[in-house]
Amino acid sequence: MRYLGLTDSDRSSMLAAIGADSIDALYRDVPDVAVLKTPLDLPAHTGEMEVEQQISKLVSTNRPAGAAACFLGAGSYRHHIPASVDYLIQRGEFLTSYTPYQPEISQGTLQYLFEFQTQVAMITGMEVASASHYDGATACGEAVLMARRLTKRQGVVLSGGLHPHYAATVATNVQHLVSELITLPPADPGLDEDIVGQINGRTACVVVQNPDVFGRLHDVAPIAEAAHKAGALLVVVVTEPVSLGLVRSPGDMGADIVAAEGQAIGNSLNFGGPCLGLFATREKFVRQMPGRIAGEARDADGRRGWVLTLSAREQHIRREKATSNICTNSGLCALAFTIHLSLLGEDGYRRLAELNHVKAIELADGLAAIPGVEVLNDSFFNEFTVRLPVAADGIVERLAASDIFAGVPASRLFPGRADCANLLIVAATERNSAEEIRRYCQALRGAI
Repeated sequence: MRYLGLTDSDRSSMLAAIGADSIDALYRDVPDVAVLKTPLDLPAHTGEMEVEQQISKLVSTNRPAGAAACFLGAGSYRHHIPASVDYLIQRGEFLTSYTPYQPEISQGTLQYLFEFQTQVAMITGMEVASASHYDGATACGEAVLMARRLTKRQGVVLSGGLHPHYAATVATNVQHLVSELITLPPADPGLDEDIVGQINGRTACVVVQNPDVFGRLHDVAPIAEAAHKAGALLVVVVTEPVSLGLVRSPGDMGADIVAAEGQAIGNSLNFGGPCLGLFATREKFVRQMPGRIAGEARDADGRRGWVLTLSAREQHIRREKATSNICTNSGLCALAFTIHLSLLGEDGYRRLAELNHVKAIELADGLAAIPGVEVLNDSFFNEFTVRLPVAADGIVERLAASDIFAGVPASRLFPGRADCANLLIVAATERNSAEEIRRYCQALRGAI
């Protein structure tokens, strides 16, 4: 009990206070298959030095994205992060700032959040943006809940091109709140799905991703038109924010809410996190937007200052009035995003997007020239899907042994679907040299 300093009496008192008859009762909603029946099979306790040595051995088995030619994507992307970003976020002014619960002493934090919101609104083509969320998936879940509040409807339609992790997050968030959740199956990357046909008078929102999980680009304007005609809202998800430097923005295509992942700008791949959720909407919907909004103001002497203009979290207001209790600021990641995008500027941001597209075209052309390999996308940004003549997961393992991270097998995202077994989702960014692309194509040719 070294780290849990509670006695049996303490536990009994706590259980009595909350009306639970046992600790097991606290886990009654956890599926039985997920509940441990025996203690974890861990070694007995040992000294600090021995623990450090064992953990170091485990860590050494990891292979970070930079350890090989990396063509991984499917929601997380490896881009070049200038050294100045890491330096600036560690300056004392930022390093010691925290979530602005007390705005009057967090002026620096509030100011960069204001700039962050401005950037997010600009790149998404929307009118207002919040001061960040946990990640793109939770932002997507929040968008669906927001649409439900706005429309007072119970139906949700999820595109088959939506990243399955995002779809799973939505399903978890709305399982007790909506009566009709339609999740379309993943369509062949060469085909279109009939998402408009799923919209009816009960639909609160339609959720689409652009580029989608297979890398396909879509004109979502017709979907927006159909949704609005039926009184529903369109939620557009973006997992690769660099694409917004080149692709038509969701706002320009009629989106009502945009939920995006901001990791690719300013934040490197860190074994799955941390990430950064972007959230933007129309000004008329701002009262139902989850999170917080930092705003500009003037004090009694006319000096420029910063305030929390809107605080809709339960930490700030009564729980029954809050729009969310699961969103956070991800402040450090938001700061890195803001600094990186500021350093790029509009021209640099557009040029970065162009470089990504050029690299992806170069890779697609090289892969398409391999006998038996079929590039399925007719349009893409920096990510696309290929069909291999053999199972993709085996190819990925073989190429990893040659220091090439070849992509993400679609079977990992859609387990159990035979039609996904030979599909490989591949991404190229500005970090992939011509030599890496040549080596990848050569290795794939030999592997199949």
